[in-house]
Amino acid sequence: MENKIEIKIKDNSKKSLIYKFKLFFNQEFFKNHIILWLLVFNFLTNLTNWLILAIFINKAQGNIILHYNVYFGVDNLGNWKQSFVAPIIGLFLFLVNFNLAFFFYKNKERIASYSLLLASVIIQINLIISSVSVILINY
Repeated sequence: MENKIEIKIKDNSKKSLIYKFKLFFNQEFFKNHIILWLLVFNFLTNLTNWLILAIFINKAQGNIILHYNVYFGVDNLGNWKQSFVAPIIGLFLFLVNFNLAFFFYKNKERIASYSLLLASVIIQINLIISSVSVILINY
């Protein structure tokens, strides 16, 4: 009888998801301290926006005031769920700016990536201000 020896071929193309995740976050982009701090500030400001709205928006009301204009007064009413559009927009803009910053950083454009992430932090802060104004108008 013939002894058949099975040879297992290690396939490097099928790495685990955890390995790919570690490989992604082990790049030079994430080792830069300015980038790390800007990413942390972006994450914290967006999370703060979600939490402020989740805690202070009264979900029992029918319609709430979503926008107030000094000249015309209340010009936008809507469901309480529509107040969460601001953090969704902030998250979307952060993801777009993050991808662009990552692209520019790989192409040796450090200042452009810093500017994009800093602009994203400023956008998040402005969205927090708008969310707080929606809360103050309704209470």
